[in-house]
Amino acid sequence: MIDDVISDSKQRMQKSLDALKHELAKIRTGRAHPSLLEHVTVKYYGTETALNHAASINVTDARTLSVTPFDKSMVGDIEKAIRDSDLGLNPATVGETIRVPLPSLTEERRKEMIKIVRHEAEQARVAVRNIRRDANQTLKDLTKEKEITEDDERRAEDRVQKLTDENISAIDKLLEQKEQDLMEV
Repeated sequence: MIDDVISDSKQRMQKSLDALKHELAKIRTGRAHPSLLEHVTVKYYGTETALNHAASINVTDARTLSVTPFDKSMVGDIEKAIRDSDLGLNPATVGETIRVPLPSLTEERRKEMIKIVRHEAEQARVAVRNIRRDANQTLKDLTKEKEITEDDERRAEDRVQKLTDENISAIDKLLEQKEQDLMEV
């Protein structure tokens, strides 16, 4: 029973960590990366489709992405979807390929991005702490129902705390890496 609580907590904390990684990947560091365009959607035969399902996205150089639609008639729609996204990018079409140059980040924009990154990291920490709280509450309930002893509860709470500390330290490490990436000129 205790192992179920611990393994459930571990899985949920891992999901929080994965969600943070996914969110941080969307935040642009000035370097080209295909994941920057992951959340851009384009109308493809009447339905909203993720851009990476309608086109191949490649890195041309450190500051340029190239997008090649699978359907050549989609070039204009894809270019418009990228331009209208919240990324502030200005794509240019060259034949059947769309080039997406990434502007360099200003100092002010870098500081804004760091605030966003720190906010995302704090949300992940809160999620991990909430999972710890839920696990501890479950353990208390099990003790109250006499399914586990108080000693077992204390040992299990220590394991949950250790798990929480590991995940929060992993979040801090991700935050530190992203801040360094953002501050690189």
